[in-house]
Amino acid sequence: MTDQAVDNSGAATVTATATAAGSAAGSAHDWGSGEFLGRKRELKELRADIERTGLDTLTGRKVPRARVLLVAGRPGSGRTALAEELARSLADDYPGGALRARLTAPGGERVPTEETARGLLDDLGIAAPAGADADTLSEMVREALAVRRVLLVLDDAADAEQVDPLLPDNPDCLVVATAQGPLTGIPDVRPCTLGGLDTASAVALLAHYTGKVRITVDPTAADALAEECGGQPAALVLVGGWLSNRPKSSVADVTKHLRELPDDPEQPQGTGPLARALRLVYESLPQPAARILRLLALAPAGLADAHTASALAGCSVSAAQTTLDDFAVQGLLHPVDGSVPQYLVPGCLAPLLLALTEAQDRPAERQLARARMLERTVRQLQSCRAVTDPEGSPARKKLAGLPRALRFTSPAAAAVWLRERQPALLAAARAAVGDGELDTLARRLVAALVRALAAHRGTEAAAPELYGLHRLVLDVAERRNLHREKAAALLNLADLDAQTGRTTEALTRYRAALDAGRTAGDPYATARAMESVGGTYQEMGDFSRASDWYGRALALRLTRGEDEDGARLYGRLGAVHTYAGRYGEALRDWRAAASGLRRLGDLPGHARALSEMARVQEYAGRPEESLRTCQEAVEWARQAGEVRLQAALGLRLADTLDRLGDPTAARLHRGAAERLMEEEVPAYEIRSASARG
Repeated sequence: MTDQAVDNSGAATVTATATAAGSAAGSAHDWGSGEFLGRKRELKELRADIERTGLDTLTGRKVPRARVLLVAGRPGSGRTALAEELARSLADDYPGGALRARLTAPGGERVPTEETARGLLDDLGIAAPAGADADTLSEMVREALAVRRVLLVLDDAADAEQVDPLLPDNPDCLVVATAQGPLTGIPDVRPCTLGGLDTASAVALLAHYTGKVRITVDPTAADALAEECGGQPAALVLVGGWLSNRPKSSVADVTKHLRELPDDPEQPQGTGPLARALRLVYESLPQPAARILRLLALAPAGLADAHTASALAGCSVSAAQTTLDDFAVQGLLHPVDGSVPQYLVPGCLAPLLLALTEAQDRPAERQLARARMLERTVRQLQSCRAVTDPEGSPARKKLAGLPRALRFTSPAAAAVWLRERQPALLAAARAAVGDGELDTLARRLVAALVRALAAHRGTEAAAPELYGLHRLVLDVAERRNLHREKAAALLNLADLDAQTGRTTEALTRYRAALDAGRTAGDPYATARAMESVGGTYQEMGDFSRASDWYGRALALRLTRGEDEDGARLYGRLGAVHTYAGRYGEALRDWRAAASGLRRLGDLPGHARALSEMARVQEYAGRPEESLRTCQEAVEWARQAGEVRLQAALGLRLADTLDRLGDPTAARLHRGAAERLMEEEVPAYEIRSASARG
């Protein structure tokens, strides 16, 4: 049987050998090519619209932006399939390639502009800063497209406000958007409105499922069936799939059955044919399969795999996988290309399936299904994280005790799973937090996802996703008055703000974390927030406030006997005083740092602190003291066995001797330092302890 390339709203007008559905977060997706059924007039109109003289040209103004073509139609009408066919036919005209983004999730929720823009930037290979707002990210998209000739497909737009921020300021680009109606607010856009397929194309689509013989023996019934489906590709696919599983049923039989099914008055006008087709298929399913189908409306981002279906319905993973495969054959789900088998619930079917589960499953049953799904996801994420630990570690031993279906064969396999399931995992976290009744599970899910992302991608690469997850933690903490978790979330968010240059936002969050830490009675969070406030003021060049906050953090650390952190803070205070030109105070603090590090047995740290003392003494105009201190630092580095540190200090000692007018001794120390250094390794650089910790 030939697979059908079905649009994101559920329509099918293209035959294809492979289909990949885009995620609800708006990531790009590829579509297989093949025979396109019908829509010749619409395609001709759209191509002609590209060459049409725009209003700007008629008025003598330079065309400021890309031309926008709009394909309008109800979900299930084939609007995405038509947009994709147009994009395929125009591929040679746009050497920059085609970008795709989904603007509405399968459940009907609008995809935030920042998520869409971030997905487009990822496709372009451009790193987006963590926590950046929609305006910043959409501007980055426009800047990137200003120097490229690309075709941008924006699928299922709710309104012009979703499309306008993403329009390239480049007339060489083309935007193809799909929506239910006109995009009022975007000038010079004429919608190509879709109705049903013509009868010949509709019958041809049925024939791909039923075979030509069943159509040929009763062409009148086939025409009647196409009319009963309203020419809607999504309805035709469902009915065709139903017929393909029942070779003894005639086309006339299914037509009669459809006519006897009543319309649901609660469904929107125009969805009758699709709703009846789904009901035809649903009522013919065995009870376990029917339950799985309707509960798939709860799948995050409309993306489901065997574990999702198994947890939702409470059945085995193997049974769930078999059922999902059957659904895909019948056109109820769209297979998603990738190493991990998963499926997309068509956007046009999602609200119908949700209505089914709300009608047939009690609220408590639906909540239990969600809880099972989240618990399964937590265990998968824990397994995904544990496989990165060394063999024999406690995490790997615990992993060995999990069921085989939850284990990963290697870190590489876990990384692939995490990458391909990431849209669904992030959507599950957002949905769990938004639910408000599953906060314990939501907190565990977010924590497990943060650890898995950090383990496989690193905190820097995963910063955009981690930023969103920390915001979710903050939402739950504020709702539940969990002050300790609120402080932790605020500290994490502030750190990411500081790393991306949003210093003012970071300072605000650090202060809020300090308040939350004090309320929770958490001395670690309190001291950490104080130190971070000091570091932010230091970054801003306000050294007086920086030293004040470092001093507060130091007092708290020393009160608690945290000598290691105390020594580090003495160093930060010394660096701030140095920047401010308060050399006496700087020497006092560096001396305290050196003394503390020596007591702790940190000989390399002790040597570095002495080196900083020598630097300050030199700034203060005391070269002889600087020389003695630097010699002492060299000796401590030698005792510590830190060869590169010893060499770097030797070079500094040589520079000091040069300034004191002793070139012979300087030459001896410089030669000794150079002999210590390996040729292929650069000299150890002694940095001020003022660097942000």
